[in-house]
Amino acid sequence: MTMLDFKILLVAALSGLLLVSVSAIAMDPTIGRKDEMTTAKKVGFSTDHLTDLQKHVTLEGGTERPFKNEYWDNKAEGIYVDVIDGTPLFSSKDKYESGTGWPSFTKPLAQNVVTEHEDKKLFMTRVEVKATATDSHLGHVFNDGPKEAGGLRYCMNSASLRFVPKDDLEKEGFAEYLALFK
Repeated sequence: MTMLDFKILLVAALSGLLLVSVSAIAMDPTIGRKDEMTTAKKVGFSTDHLTDLQKHVTLEGGTERPFKNEYWDNKAEGIYVDVIDGTPLFSSKDKYESGTGWPSFTKPLAQNVVTEHEDKKLFMTRVEVKATATDSHLGHVFNDGPKEAGGLRYCMNSASLRFVPKDDLEKEGFAEYLALFK
């Protein structure tokens, strides 16, 4: 084997490894996100009540699997709050079926409850959505939502949310949101 043959073989092997790595990331978007930690943990919000998946999504910027999460097809009336601190984030009135397998909303309950950040992970540029109060990862926002509702799709992870049904809003301290459902 000549040096040229060896270099060609090495490049082919490395290309194959890269292809396998890219394929693995495409199939599991949580790969490579383990070392990231949001401010929620750093500033003292309790995360003891979170499951491993909720911690992975909110604190490490992970993504749960489509169509295999709690709220992607939830059609009940109510609000979705931050799983860490209970801040109201989204309303079922703004939820729609996007066909993506994640809960999708046209807008947050108020603009100041979420922040948007450039995300260049996974070989693309996206806009990451975080909860303002906890800095926890919620999901991403895209511009392919319903045009009649502003054109945005807030594609959220169920693991970053807790659903409060309309009938429980008052007893859980969210009575002011009952007006949304009249």
